[in-house]
Amino acid sequence: MDLIAEITIAFCLVVSGIFGLVGSFGLIRLDQPMQRLHAPTKATTLGVGGALVASMLWFAVFGEGFSFHELLITLFLFLTAPVTAFFIAKAHLHTSVDRAELPPTGTAHDWSVFEDPGDPELPGEPRR
Repeated sequence: MDLIAEITIAFCLVVSGIFGLVGSFGLIRLDQPMQRLHAPTKATTLGVGGALVASMLWFAVFGEGFSFHELLITLFLFLTAPVTAFFIAKAHLHTSVDRAELPPTGTAHDWSVFEDPGDPELPGEPRR
């Protein structure tokens, strides 16, 4: 039982290290800021999540029992990282990108970051 647990924990740590390395490499090597935003929010989040899963397994098998601390940290990380990336991307669009540089949306409306589409029940009226 101990050997299987050790192999599983080692596998989780190796996979999380690979995700962390890929996320860090993507943060350095990608050209545009919006591309660089995906590396830490996707790959590095999975890397930290894998390390936390390995920690949960270690404490459950070899430690004093299962702990909910790592589970709560993982939940907090997976909930806050996408929201933070969304706000950073929105701030970047407002400060660094001209509307003319954006591709067409394919609808009658502009990008939702720049235009409020209004209430669907009241066409042409902006939301308040």
